[in-house]
Amino acid sequence: MIVNISENHNSHSMISGVLATPELRADRWISVLYLARKWEKTKEESIKEQILSVLKNLEEIELYFSYPGSVCFNRLNDYLKEDDSKGFLRLSQRISTTIISKKFHRDVSVWDVENYEDDPFNRLPQAISHVKAKPYFEVLSVVPHARSRWQHIKEETRGVRRPEDEFIYETVVIGNAADALKGILLNSDIGSVVLYEGFEKGSNGKDSFLEVFKEVIDFSSLDEGDFLSLRLAQAIKKIRPELDIFLLSDQSIEYFSGKPESRIFNRIFYQMEEPLEIHLSILEAIHVRYRTPFFDNLKRYAERPIATFHALPIARGKSVFTSNWISDMGEFYGPNLFLAESSATTGGLDSLLEPTGNIKDAQEMAAKAFGADRAFFVTNGTSTSNKMVLQALLVPGDIVILDRNCHKSHHYGCVLSGAQPYYVEAFPLVEYSMYGGVPLKTIKQSLLKLKSQGELDRVKMVDLTNCTFDGHVYDTRRVMEECLAIKPDLIFLWDEAWFGFAHWSPLLRQRTAMGAASAISEALTRPETLAAWEEQQKTLGENPSDDMLLETRLVPDPRRVNVRVYQTNSIHKSMSALRQGSIVLVKDVKFEHVESQFHEAIFTHASTSPNLQIIASLDVARRQMQLEGYGLVANAMRISLEIRKQINNHPVISKYFKVLSNSEMIPEVFRKSGLSEYNDKNISWSKAVEAIKNDEFIIDPSRMTLSCGHAGFDGTTFKNILADKFNIQLNKTSRNSVLLQSNINNNRSDIALLIGVLNDISIDIENKFQKNGNEYKNNFQSSVDELIYNLPDLPNFSRFDDRYRDDPESHTLHGDIRSAFYDAYDESGCEYILLNSSEIEKRLESGPTLVSANFVIPYPPGFPIMVPGQVITEEIITFMRKLDVKEIHGFNKDLGLKLLKKKIAE
Repeated sequence: MIVNISENHNSHSMISGVLATPELRADRWISVLYLARKWEKTKEESIKEQILSVLKNLEEIELYFSYPGSVCFNRLNDYLKEDDSKGFLRLSQRISTTIISKKFHRDVSVWDVENYEDDPFNRLPQAISHVKAKPYFEVLSVVPHARSRWQHIKEETRGVRRPEDEFIYETVVIGNAADALKGILLNSDIGSVVLYEGFEKGSNGKDSFLEVFKEVIDFSSLDEGDFLSLRLAQAIKKIRPELDIFLLSDQSIEYFSGKPESRIFNRIFYQMEEPLEIHLSILEAIHVRYRTPFFDNLKRYAERPIATFHALPIARGKSVFTSNWISDMGEFYGPNLFLAESSATTGGLDSLLEPTGNIKDAQEMAAKAFGADRAFFVTNGTSTSNKMVLQALLVPGDIVILDRNCHKSHHYGCVLSGAQPYYVEAFPLVEYSMYGGVPLKTIKQSLLKLKSQGELDRVKMVDLTNCTFDGHVYDTRRVMEECLAIKPDLIFLWDEAWFGFAHWSPLLRQRTAMGAASAISEALTRPETLAAWEEQQKTLGENPSDDMLLETRLVPDPRRVNVRVYQTNSIHKSMSALRQGSIVLVKDVKFEHVESQFHEAIFTHASTSPNLQIIASLDVARRQMQLEGYGLVANAMRISLEIRKQINNHPVISKYFKVLSNSEMIPEVFRKSGLSEYNDKNISWSKAVEAIKNDEFIIDPSRMTLSCGHAGFDGTTFKNILADKFNIQLNKTSRNSVLLQSNINNNRSDIALLIGVLNDISIDIENKFQKNGNEYKNNFQSSVDELIYNLPDLPNFSRFDDRYRDDPESHTLHGDIRSAFYDAYDESGCEYILLNSSEIEKRLESGPTLVSANFVIPYPPGFPIMVPGQVITEEIITFMRKLDVKEIHGFNKDLGLKLLKKKIAE
């Protein structure tokens, strides 16, 4: 039983409420404080009735949280009954501010209900005083006992605490499986679960809160078999796989402990015969996740007295702190940065190139955290990660199906490996000068075309970006399954530079590469998967047409499929890692066959002097996400959804700015659910579920494309205004928009700053209208029209010149990009033509063909509109001439286009 999650003072939609579930409780407590202030001021009975209603809703939610607890909550109700508005205000302020600030994590005084009036609200929390607070978490205990016993259970767990404990926890007690699932969905502080054998299933009727999750996350185990504790543990792992689970049973635990399925539990105990041992086991399990092998060793290394005779003068910091000229650098960064620097790989520091100690341990922990089989740390960004994977898995002559609009590292990876890219096009969003994702039908068409020409055996990889810079997220599982149905041994590389955080969202995890790979691996073992393939074969027949294959939701043959999935993440883009901290995640059943060449790729690209601080930050980022990532990601979702709502509903801001909706970012054909906007209050559960589960593309909720063209700003100009005048920084722009990103670093104060700035800019525009008359309005509207309506068409990839194609007569698009790239090194074989020269029109009409000698990448939109060896078309020239951006990589306007002369092929 729980109140409809859309009922909060912000009136979010159902889907937005689901995405930000752990944060909704705080909103309700703020509502209590708001009403308490009104009641204290007016003493109106109607406000008291509103408070009663909110508290009734909160009472159902507070079941799943330790703080403030039943004693404190009952005290609030007593104040209401006694009409003590002043006491109610004091206590509600204490509770709400403590919850918002999470002060109960670090200050034991806030738990003292009896003496709360003696504790001023501005008291310094323990973490800021001289005594460092112990990290805090909560334990969910699912028990078969009567509710009257729950408080006693909490007291018992407090009774086994010891001063030497590394961590501190409070217990949340509930009585059935359904409430257990709600608890881990609502309470992000829960770090461990203890299951007492004998609890009930609960929620025999439909539970609206769980229904949406049940459709997206597989809870089917709860409806199967008799061993409810095991089935609940399996369901919990589907939601939050990082949680530790302990079982207290009165059954034959010796027999069950020998079964494979028992491994889902950290440990199994015989009922409550060892309360201290249970307590220590809970703390030890948290310690396992808390441990950061490399970072811990680096801290110990920094504490040792070491004399350095290696080539890193900055190590230990003596050259800095004793300097007459650069000591300010030491003052700025502090001593630990220099004490933790070394050029050596001994003394406990390990080697990133061939790790055997703590880096190896840290990578294994990262692999487990992300749901991968293996993980490799990279200290020079995901650009390098992508090139490593491509070089390791591809050889000259291989074909890779490649999103033409992906990051340039993928294109350069083809140059390095000698693989031939077969470029596939994403759907265009011309009105915003950007591309979305590559439709599945387009990918399947490329595979079927290569198959018809006898070249399918050369296709080794499908390489796509998930999510794109602008937030387009694939249905990764469907893409891989349908491609594997055409070619069962395909390798997939998913560039998830921007999407690493998604693993800690139970709704978004399924759309990550590792999440989908795990789901496919599990499905391949089920008999129904083979049955589905056999049934499909009957429908398709022996020789299905390409049209039939394109229109069919293909099922792969589970007997032939090899799951070979690689995922690259810029940890620094969405987690607490230093810049250029990246990771390669691997789930490849054939990895042992490519492991040696993968290590060769690491040797090729990784620095022999990797930054130790970046490695440490990757280690720490993993720790943080495993212990609090679920709540942090939920907060980032909440920030984004609130920004969307505030901007798009504001009476003044919305005239000039808008966060583009799902329907504006994704064509209807790819949104079968019909979901148009995350904050649509009228959306039904079924639509919400269908979108997340089945739509071909969704928008990453944390990414917001803010249209600024109606305010008369192009993206680059507006980005600079925000940075220079208002200290608001952002990254990506388009011709008429900027990209806002919410992440685990943002808070509600950031929302207030952004909304305030946009309001000031909007009011300034309106004031200029009033002061400057019609001429200003006309000029302003002309600028808007230029940005909104007079937009260049986005050019598609044309083709490689015949000299770089294996078979010039074929109709496939792949080509030898490597040869073209190195042909451009011969200056005598190249020529330059100015972009606005009439010579270009003559060449386009009568030849010789214009062939690009290099990559040409305008920012924005940030994709290569020309690659080495590509034939330049009229559409490309038109686009280039209309571009008004200042940054175009590979193009010098004073020299013009660099072209490969025809004589190279002769």
